[in-house]
Amino acid sequence: MDAAQEAHNREAFRQAVVNTLERRLFYIPSFKIYRGVAGLYDYGPPGCAVKSNVLAFWRQHFVLEENMLEVDCPCVTPEIVLKASGHVDKFTDLMVKDEKTGTCYRADHLLKDYCKDKLEKDPNLSAEKAAELRHVLAVLDDLSAEELGAKIKGYGITAPDTKNSLSDPYPFNLMFQTSIGPSGLSPGYMRPETAQGIFVNFKDLYYYNGNKLPFAAAQIGQAFRNEISPRQGLLRVREFTLAEIEHFVDPDDKSHPKFSEVASLEFLMFPREDQVSGQAARRIPIGEAVTQGIVNNETLGYFIGRVYLFLTELGIDKDRLRFRQHLANEMAHYAADCWDAEIECSYGWIECVGIADRSAYDLHAHTDKSGVPLVAHEKYPEPREVEKLVIAPVKKELGLAFKGNQRMVVEALEAMGEEEAMEMKATLETKGEAEFRVCTLDKVVTIKSNMVSISKEKKKEHQRVFTPSVIEPSFGIGRIIYCLYEHSFYTRPSKDGDEQLNVFRFPPLVAPIKCTVFPLVQNQQYEEVARNIARALTTVGISYKIDITGTSIGKRYARTDELGVPFAITVDSTSSVTVRERDSKQQIRVNVDEVASVVKEVTDGVSTWADVLWRYPTHSS
Repeated sequence: MDAAQEAHNREAFRQAVVNTLERRLFYIPSFKIYRGVAGLYDYGPPGCAVKSNVLAFWRQHFVLEENMLEVDCPCVTPEIVLKASGHVDKFTDLMVKDEKTGTCYRADHLLKDYCKDKLEKDPNLSAEKAAELRHVLAVLDDLSAEELGAKIKGYGITAPDTKNSLSDPYPFNLMFQTSIGPSGLSPGYMRPETAQGIFVNFKDLYYYNGNKLPFAAAQIGQAFRNEISPRQGLLRVREFTLAEIEHFVDPDDKSHPKFSEVASLEFLMFPREDQVSGQAARRIPIGEAVTQGIVNNETLGYFIGRVYLFLTELGIDKDRLRFRQHLANEMAHYAADCWDAEIECSYGWIECVGIADRSAYDLHAHTDKSGVPLVAHEKYPEPREVEKLVIAPVKKELGLAFKGNQRMVVEALEAMGEEEAMEMKATLETKGEAEFRVCTLDKVVTIKSNMVSISKEKKKEHQRVFTPSVIEPSFGIGRIIYCLYEHSFYTRPSKDGDEQLNVFRFPPLVAPIKCTVFPLVQNQQYEEVARNIARALTTVGISYKIDITGTSIGKRYARTDELGVPFAITVDSTSSVTVRERDSKQQIRVNVDEVASVVKEVTDGVSTWADVLWRYPTHSS
């Protein structure tokens, strides 16, 4: 199949899924009667139920299983917190404007669309040009504003709607700004992630945990990003639900006691080296990936394994799930290693979970800005004698020499590493002065021997004080759910073969409604039995829907298959009923008083459908 035909099929499949989701109210554009706002969506009743089920399973699989500390922090965050974390200065995307209308576009999206369009639709494309465009797509995330601008100009890319020329790319901060209180003097932002609320609470959480490491804190909540030009439906939105875990660990010991439980799991991994050399993702056991050093440490490997189990149990196709390692240029300067769980859907490979070893960056940043030490302690069995570097700036002399810049010079001197400090000490002793670069001033200054004293002192220490590293799995819940919708969707012919019927094959775990109850015909006795069954289902906590309309049973089955309901109970007598399974369409006959417990054991995963098929007589319609 050629690329154009493949793109057409993908588009047709996506349209079928989205039409079904919107028609059955899984989600709809927000403020629809006012023509909506790009990047904002409402979840309808089945969508809310799916989301609620996914989050309940997330809590079960992570928070309960790993004994995590769950917190719930405000969405509105003071500017100082996001200044410390780097979001105020660096949380940007590159934007271009239509030079005549002022309409804004995301620069990398325009270049990506151009390359994909050419590759899929241009029959005259030379092999050399195709290779060049594929290379551009591969390095897209790494292009600077200048390089991106040069490519847009070089390929003659114009504004999609008007064909007008575009401005040079420039950074746009994606945070929604607000002010806290009526004076407007206390700036704040809607949080772009939920992690910072956990970091700033580290000290209290560490105390709550009995001053013991490792431990993990978790948070589920809304995050906000003022996307430049949102598209791709639920995949790129301006308000979304994140579920994030911050696992705090000793930087000198990143082993995990439960690693052996996931070590034998084998799944598609896409290490950095394979991406650079143009190879495909391959199946690697996670134990082997850690032993070979492909994955930095056991704790990171453990969470990659747990994320794989979480996604596949939800119903994500394991053959369309891969873990891609960040390239060196993609990774934050402080990160030790970072992997994305990517799920393939009609839009391509979509990053849905990030699993990063962020080292001690966040706690250091908040310690520096707040002045509150966010540290952990390890008590020694016996006191140890250690040599400590002591840097003591002489503030009076530095003030005379540097006046208003004194504070920046002092901070830079105090932040010196041991090697740099000992080199300066030697230079000061031999020459009486030393050249010293102050990053915050962006210049080299001269430090004289009367401005700082540097020494090493022997001290007895009873404990080691250190800043923990953090390993962070971060889940985009909306993205996972959208990919789940695509992976669960299929069509099958109706009974008489004249139309294709839509089905969502959700596992019972995720299904918005677990079971439907249908009296076969409108008849008082059957309706009474249906109501009794409904009460029994409520008692055992199973969500259900009763349908007593006179529509044919086939149509009622089709309606519920389209909502992904796994089981249908049909009342066709007062003593026993039939239970139908959605995907196989097989039916069994069960006594009225047993039916609720049978449905519960299958939806809870205690038994499989195959198990109950053995126990009960089959029913042929």
